[in-house]
Amino acid sequence: MLEILNDQDYEKFRKVIYDQCGITFSATNRSILDSRIKDLLRKKNIATPGEYLDIVLKNSEEMKLMLDSVTTNLTRFFRNQPHFDAFTNYVIPAVIEQKKKTGDRIIRIWSAGCSTGEEPYTIAMIMKEICPPGFDFKITASDISLKSLMVGQQGFYGDNKVDGIPADYLTKYFTKVEGGYQVKKELQDKIHFDYHNLMNDSGARNLDVVFCRNVLIYFDEPAQLTVINRFWDSMAAQSYLFIGHSESLFGMKTQFEFLKTEWACLYKKNR
Repeated sequence: MLEILNDQDYEKFRKVIYDQCGITFSATNRSILDSRIKDLLRKKNIATPGEYLDIVLKNSEEMKLMLDSVTTNLTRFFRNQPHFDAFTNYVIPAVIEQKKKTGDRIIRIWSAGCSTGEEPYTIAMIMKEICPPGFDFKITASDISLKSLMVGQQGFYGDNKVDGIPADYLTKYFTKVEGGYQVKKELQDKIHFDYHNLMNDSGARNLDVVFCRNVLIYFDEPAQLTVINRFWDSMAAQSYLFIGHSESLFGMKTQFEFLKTEWACLYKKNR
Protein backbone atom coordinates (compact mmCIF):
# COMPACT_ATOMS: atom_id res chain seq x y z
CA MET A 1 0.00 0.00 0.00
CA LEU A 2 1.50 3.33 -1.10
CA GLU A 3 2.00 5.90 1.60
CA ILE A 4 0.19 9.21 1.03
CA LEU A 5 2.46 12.24 0.44
CA ASN A 6 2.02 13.87 3.85
CA ASP A 7 3.03 17.39 4.88
CA GLN A 8 6.53 16.34 5.88
CA ASP A 9 7.14 14.45 2.62
CA TYR A 10 5.73 17.34 0.61
CA GLU A 11 8.06 19.84 2.28
CA LYS A 12 11.10 17.62 1.67
CA PHE A 13 10.36 17.20 -2.03
CA ARG A 14 9.44 20.86 -2.42
CA LYS A 15 12.77 21.95 -0.91
CA VAL A 16 14.83 19.53 -3.02
CA ILE A 17 13.11 20.70 -6.22
CA TYR A 18 13.59 24.35 -5.31
CA ASP A 19 17.24 23.89 -4.38
CA GLN A 20 17.94 21.99 -7.59
CA CYS A 21 16.17 24.11 -10.19
CA GLY A 22 14.36 27.04 -8.57
CA ILE A 23 10.84 25.79 -9.30
CA THR A 24 8.49 26.74 -6.49
CA PHE A 25 5.53 24.69 -5.33
CA SER A 26 3.06 26.47 -3.07
CA ALA A 27 -0.25 25.55 -1.44
CA THR A 28 -2.06 26.45 -4.66
CA ASN A 29 -0.18 23.94 -6.82
CA ARG A 30 0.69 21.35 -4.18
CA SER A 31 -1.72 18.88 -5.78
CA ILE A 32 0.41 18.82 -8.94
CA LEU A 33 3.54 17.82 -7.04
CA ASP A 34 1.57 15.37 -4.94
CA SER A 35 0.07 13.53 -7.92
CA ARG A 36 3.33 13.40 -9.88
CA ILE A 37 5.40 12.04 -7.01
CA LYS A 38 2.79 9.39 -6.29
CA ASP A 39 2.73 8.50 -9.98
CA LEU A 40 6.51 8.01 -9.88
CA LEU A 41 6.18 5.73 -6.86
CA ARG A 42 3.61 3.60 -8.69
CA LYS A 43 5.69 3.34 -11.85
CA LYS A 44 8.83 2.39 -9.95
CA ASN A 45 7.05 0.17 -7.43
CA ILE A 46 8.56 2.04 -4.50
CA ALA A 47 6.67 1.80 -1.22
CA THR A 48 7.18 5.20 0.39
CA PRO A 49 8.05 8.78 -0.64
CA GLY A 50 10.95 8.74 1.80
CA GLU A 51 12.46 5.69 0.12
CA TYR A 52 12.19 7.36 -3.27
CA LEU A 53 13.70 10.62 -2.00
CA ASP A 54 16.72 8.69 -0.69
CA ILE A 55 17.23 7.25 -4.18
CA VAL A 56 16.86 10.68 -5.81
CA LEU A 57 19.43 12.27 -3.49
CA LYS A 58 21.98 9.55 -4.21
CA ASN A 59 21.45 9.23 -7.98
CA SER A 60 21.88 12.25 -10.27
CA GLU A 61 20.11 10.53 -13.17
CA GLU A 62 17.09 9.77 -10.98
CA MET A 63 17.17 13.41 -9.86
CA LYS A 64 16.90 14.49 -13.51
CA LEU A 65 14.02 12.10 -14.08
CA MET A 66 12.21 13.38 -11.01
CA LEU A 67 12.65 17.03 -12.03
CA ASP A 68 11.47 16.12 -15.52
CA SER A 69 8.30 14.57 -14.15
CA VAL A 70 7.29 17.60 -12.07
CA THR A 71 7.76 20.25 -14.77
CA THR A 72 4.95 21.49 -16.99
CA ASN A 73 5.57 21.52 -20.74
CA LEU A 74 2.91 23.59 -22.49
CA THR A 75 3.83 25.07 -25.85
CA ARG A 76 2.77 25.41 -29.47
CA PHE A 77 4.09 26.75 -32.77
CA PHE A 78 3.94 30.56 -33.13
CA ARG A 79 2.68 30.94 -29.57
CA ASN A 80 2.01 34.62 -28.83
CA GLN A 81 2.36 35.91 -32.39
CA PRO A 82 3.05 39.55 -31.36
CA HIS A 83 6.39 38.43 -29.92
CA PHE A 84 7.38 36.96 -33.25
CA ASP A 85 6.17 40.09 -35.05
CA ALA A 86 8.46 42.19 -32.84
CA PHE A 87 11.27 39.68 -33.40
CA THR A 88 10.81 39.86 -37.18
CA ASN A 89 10.20 43.57 -37.64
CA TYR A 90 12.27 45.15 -34.88
CA VAL A 91 14.74 42.88 -33.11
CA ILE A 92 16.45 41.09 -35.98
CA PRO A 93 16.81 44.25 -38.13
CA ALA A 94 18.38 46.00 -35.13
CA VAL A 95 20.71 43.05 -34.47
CA ILE A 96 21.78 43.00 -38.12
CA GLU A 97 22.56 46.73 -38.13
CA GLN A 98 24.64 46.32 -34.98
CA LYS A 99 26.53 43.37 -36.46
CA LYS A 100 27.36 45.28 -39.60
CA LYS A 101 29.43 47.57 -37.38
CA THR A 102 31.35 44.71 -35.78
CA GLY A 103 31.81 42.38 -38.74
CA ASP A 104 30.21 39.48 -36.86
CA ARG A 105 27.83 37.71 -39.24
CA ILE A 106 26.39 35.04 -36.90
CA ILE A 107 23.11 35.73 -35.09
CA ARG A 108 23.00 33.71 -31.87
CA ILE A 109 19.65 32.86 -30.29
CA TRP A 110 18.73 30.89 -27.17
CA SER A 111 15.32 29.33 -26.61
CA ALA A 112 15.45 28.66 -22.85
CA GLY A 113 12.81 26.34 -21.49
CA CYS A 114 12.08 25.17 -25.03
CA SER A 115 9.87 22.24 -24.00
CA THR A 116 9.16 19.97 -27.00
CA GLY A 117 10.76 22.30 -29.54
CA GLU A 118 7.89 24.25 -31.08
CA GLU A 119 9.41 27.60 -30.08
CA PRO A 120 12.94 27.06 -31.48
CA TYR A 121 11.52 25.61 -34.70
CA THR A 122 9.26 28.65 -35.02
CA ILE A 123 12.29 30.91 -34.57
CA ALA A 124 14.26 28.88 -37.10
CA MET A 125 11.52 29.13 -39.73
CA ILE A 126 11.35 32.90 -39.29
CA MET A 127 15.13 33.23 -39.46
CA LYS A 128 15.23 31.14 -42.64
CA GLU A 129 12.82 33.65 -44.16
CA ILE A 130 14.38 36.93 -43.00
CA CYS A 131 18.10 36.25 -42.49
CA PRO A 132 19.84 38.32 -45.20
CA PRO A 133 22.58 37.03 -47.51
CA GLY A 134 25.96 36.99 -45.84
CA PHE A 135 24.47 36.30 -42.41
CA ASP A 136 23.82 33.03 -40.64
CA PHE A 137 22.16 32.02 -37.37
CA LYS A 138 22.52 29.46 -34.62
CA ILE A 139 19.81 28.46 -32.15
CA THR A 140 20.38 26.73 -28.83
CA ALA A 141 17.26 25.13 -27.37
CA SER A 142 17.43 24.01 -23.75
CA ASP A 143 15.14 22.49 -21.17
CA ILE A 144 15.26 20.59 -17.89
CA SER A 145 12.96 17.90 -19.33
CA LEU A 146 14.89 15.17 -21.12
CA LYS A 147 11.67 13.72 -22.53
CA SER A 148 10.73 17.05 -24.06
CA LEU A 149 14.20 17.53 -25.53
CA MET A 150 14.00 14.13 -27.21
CA VAL A 151 10.73 15.15 -28.88
CA GLY A 152 12.36 18.35 -30.11
CA GLN A 153 15.41 16.52 -31.41
CA GLN A 154 13.26 14.02 -33.25
CA GLY A 155 11.26 16.82 -34.86
CA PHE A 156 8.07 14.83 -35.40
CA TYR A 157 4.74 16.50 -34.57
CA GLY A 158 1.27 15.00 -34.81
CA ASP A 159 -1.39 16.47 -37.06
CA ASN A 160 -2.98 18.23 -34.08
CA LYS A 161 0.29 19.99 -33.16
CA VAL A 162 0.91 21.95 -36.37
CA ASP A 163 -2.24 24.08 -36.49
CA GLY A 164 -0.42 27.36 -35.83
CA ILE A 165 2.07 26.96 -38.68
CA PRO A 166 1.29 28.99 -41.84
CA ALA A 167 0.47 26.69 -44.76
CA ASP A 168 3.44 27.83 -46.86
CA TYR A 169 5.85 27.26 -43.93
CA LEU A 170 4.39 23.82 -43.31
CA THR A 171 5.00 22.85 -46.94
CA LYS A 172 8.45 24.40 -47.02
CA TYR A 173 9.90 23.16 -43.74
CA PHE A 174 8.02 19.93 -42.95
CA THR A 175 7.47 16.60 -44.66
CA LYS A 176 4.04 14.96 -44.32
CA VAL A 177 4.41 11.47 -42.90
CA GLU A 178 2.01 8.99 -41.37
CA GLY A 179 0.31 10.51 -38.34
CA GLY A 180 1.87 13.94 -38.61
CA TYR A 181 4.76 16.01 -39.90
CA GLN A 182 8.55 15.64 -39.77
CA VAL A 183 10.77 18.74 -39.60
CA LYS A 184 13.12 18.85 -42.57
CA LYS A 185 16.82 18.37 -41.91
CA GLU A 186 17.74 21.85 -43.13
CA LEU A 187 15.74 23.29 -40.23
CA GLN A 188 16.82 20.69 -37.65
CA ASP A 189 20.46 21.43 -38.42
CA LYS A 190 20.04 25.04 -37.26
CA ILE A 191 19.07 24.01 -33.71
CA HIS A 192 21.17 22.44 -30.98
CA PHE A 193 19.02 20.85 -28.27
CA ASP A 194 20.71 20.69 -24.88
CA TYR A 195 19.80 19.76 -21.30
CA HIS A 196 20.21 22.78 -19.05
CA ASN A 197 19.15 23.86 -15.57
CA LEU A 198 18.49 27.62 -15.66
CA MET A 199 19.84 28.04 -12.13
CA ASN A 200 23.30 27.25 -13.54
CA ASP A 201 25.51 29.20 -15.93
CA SER A 202 24.93 27.90 -19.45
CA GLY A 203 28.44 28.89 -20.50
CA ALA A 204 26.99 30.71 -23.52
CA ARG A 205 28.21 34.21 -24.31
CA ASN A 206 27.46 36.93 -26.88
CA LEU A 207 23.87 35.83 -27.46
CA ASP A 208 21.85 38.29 -29.52
CA VAL A 209 18.36 37.15 -28.54
CA VAL A 210 17.07 35.10 -25.61
CA PHE A 211 13.55 33.68 -25.43
CA CYS A 212 12.47 32.51 -21.98
CA ARG A 213 8.71 32.64 -22.04
CA ASN A 214 6.31 31.28 -19.42
CA VAL A 215 9.15 29.84 -17.35
CA LEU A 216 9.77 32.53 -14.71
CA ILE A 217 6.22 32.09 -13.38
CA TYR A 218 7.36 28.82 -11.78
CA PHE A 219 10.13 30.58 -9.79
CA ASP A 220 9.99 32.82 -6.74
CA GLU A 221 11.63 36.24 -6.97
CA PRO A 222 15.13 35.26 -5.74
CA ALA A 223 15.24 32.40 -8.27
CA GLN A 224 13.87 34.68 -10.99
CA LEU A 225 16.62 37.19 -10.30
CA THR A 226 19.26 34.46 -10.47
CA VAL A 227 17.98 33.34 -13.87
CA ILE A 228 17.72 36.90 -15.23
CA ASN A 229 21.28 37.67 -14.14
CA ARG A 230 22.46 34.47 -15.85
CA PHE A 231 20.81 35.69 -19.03
CA TRP A 232 22.52 39.09 -18.71
CA ASP A 233 25.92 37.42 -18.44
CA SER A 234 25.26 35.28 -21.52
CA MET A 235 24.09 38.09 -23.78
CA ALA A 236 25.90 40.44 -26.14
CA ALA A 237 26.29 44.15 -25.41
CA GLN A 238 23.28 45.03 -27.60
CA SER A 239 20.78 42.20 -27.27
CA TYR A 240 17.14 41.37 -26.56
CA LEU A 241 15.17 39.28 -24.07
CA PHE A 242 11.63 37.95 -24.53
CA ILE A 243 9.71 36.71 -21.50
CA GLY A 244 6.08 35.57 -21.27
CA HIS A 245 3.33 38.14 -21.83
CA SER A 246 2.13 37.55 -18.24
CA GLU A 247 5.65 37.88 -16.83
CA SER A 248 7.49 41.07 -15.90
CA LEU A 249 10.80 42.30 -14.56
CA PHE A 250 9.02 45.27 -12.95
CA GLY A 251 10.27 45.81 -9.42
CA MET A 252 13.27 43.52 -9.87
CA LYS A 253 16.78 44.93 -9.61
CA THR A 254 18.02 44.02 -13.07
CA GLN A 255 20.06 45.91 -15.64
CA PHE A 256 17.67 45.23 -18.51
CA GLU A 257 15.78 48.12 -20.09
CA PHE A 258 12.06 47.79 -20.77
CA LEU A 259 11.34 48.15 -24.48
CA LYS A 260 7.91 48.77 -25.98
CA THR A 261 7.67 48.20 -29.72
CA GLU A 262 4.74 48.57 -32.09
CA TRP A 263 4.11 44.82 -31.78
CA ALA A 264 5.06 43.68 -28.29
CA CYS A 265 6.99 44.54 -25.13
CA LEU A 266 10.38 43.02 -24.38
CA TYR A 267 13.67 43.84 -22.70
CA LYS A 268 17.01 45.06 -23.98
CA LYS A 269 20.56 44.77 -22.77
CA ASN A 270 22.14 48.08 -23.68
CA ARG A 271 25.68 48.22 -22.37
